[in-house]
Amino acid sequence: MSEVPVGRTRPGTWRRVVLRLLYAAALPVLLVVLWWFASDDSTDVYWPPLRTILKTFPDVWTGERLRGDLRPSLLRLLGGYTAAAVAGVALGTLIGSYRRVRAVCEPVLEFLRAIPPPVLVPVIMLFAGIGDGMKVAVIASGCVWPILLNTVEGVRAVDSVMTETARSYGITGVAELRALVLPAASPQIFAGLRQALSIGIILMVISEMFAASNGLGFTVVQFQRGFAIPDMWTGILVLGLLGFVLSVVFQLIERRVLGWYHGLRASSRRSP
Repeated sequence: MSEVPVGRTRPGTWRRVVLRLLYAAALPVLLVVLWWFASDDSTDVYWPPLRTILKTFPDVWTGERLRGDLRPSLLRLLGGYTAAAVAGVALGTLIGSYRRVRAVCEPVLEFLRAIPPPVLVPVIMLFAGIGDGMKVAVIASGCVWPILLNTVEGVRAVDSVMTETARSYGITGVAELRALVLPAASPQIFAGLRQALSIGIILMVISEMFAASNGLGFTVVQFQRGFAIPDMWTGILVLGLLGFVLSVVFQLIERRVLGWYHGLRASSRRSP
């Protein structure tokens, strides 16, 4: 069996990477091309040609506007998402580990998660005001549920044989949590984190449409109210690009943290 020298990649690695990038870029490029030709002859004020939108883009999204609108939005998203991740993983681990706690909390959780987070915006405004705290709370209130529920199911699915084996070796309490429970539940936890990321972006925009003075949601609404339609479309493009970039970053982190899991799945697919 041939070995690959240290510091070199396998011959087929770069080919697979290039093919993966081509597959990932094929559909977005196709959609952009379709959008370009479908809107090329448009005279509708609400549906400007894509070339007009792209021409407007660098004039609208200058460095000053990115600092004044994009950065506050990212900070709010980061604050709400982090708070939801910490609370969701902590509470999910507690609820998933103890059957009695789960039996008591489950009806309340089912009731709360059925409430659409945008409906809570006026309520949260009453208690948190109209500042950044309100927007962070709105994002956290929506992001916490997929993380919490996936963590509960991940903890519940930990192999009982592995649990008993760990306890027979004296691995209990915090050590068991760190060495067995969280690693075993981490694939499902990351599934919840992935779902929460898209929810967080949506709630970030919605929260900034209420009593805000900056942010991407606020800017898009201001463009719409001022009938600056091409400018409004550039804001929508920025939101799409932001979601794409955050998704790519999340995938890189996920593959780094769950390398053992993806390697295990790949080996199981190769085995007869």
